[in-house]
Amino acid sequence: MSKILFVMTGADQWTLADGSQHPTGYWAEEAAGPYETFKAAGHEIAVATPGGVVPPVDRGSLAAAANGGQEAADRVAATLESFTELRHPLALDDVRLDDYDAVFYPGGHGPMEDLAVDPVSGRILTGALDAGTPLGVVCHGPAALLAAERPDGSNAFAGYEVTAFSNAEETLAGLAGKAKWLLETRLVEAGVRVTVGEPWAPHVVVDRNLVTGQNPGSSVALAEELLKKVG
Repeated sequence: MSKILFVMTGADQWTLADGSQHPTGYWAEEAAGPYETFKAAGHEIAVATPGGVVPPVDRGSLAAAANGGQEAADRVAATLESFTELRHPLALDDVRLDDYDAVFYPGGHGPMEDLAVDPVSGRILTGALDAGTPLGVVCHGPAALLAAERPDGSNAFAGYEVTAFSNAEETLAGLAGKAKWLLETRLVEAGVRVTVGEPWAPHVVVDRNLVTGQNPGSSVALAEELLKKVG
């Protein structure tokens, strides 16, 4: 049995370009699907957030429309209810990377608010990358990669091929024009090689020990790829 660390947002609001607050958190499917996949494979899960706050779920991600129907929404909600580790998170400052066999970052717009600028999360990501620890990051989770800087100011993921929630998807979701910055654009500016597939279609990219997924529909496929590296 391996131990997998979920690093999750603690933000329940995303600050838009006009200074207003958009309700957010983590995206339910992106935590629930991988959790089910990892637990079914017999692995242990731990959760860590900035300050050890209980990660807030984006309420919109629990809606039937966000899950392809009420039956699927009910399943996601039931999985989150069983995900008891969510209620007892570690603080990022207390994470010892050597204790974990893999690290996973769900998305939602929450990481755009906090993990994108969190230096402790950035050190966890850099440490996992350099140690060869299997690392999975999905949807808006790659915002956290922006905080993974080397001492010379370069991004630790520069030159890596990743996927992430695309500018096209942000536009279709109606938030691109309201955002302070767009994830795909900012990753490219940091020197990351971003490839994206069709909007909303599952798309997973593997580069060395890093596995990334483009959108909520990619989360389970990402988890399955990550398990191949955990063994």
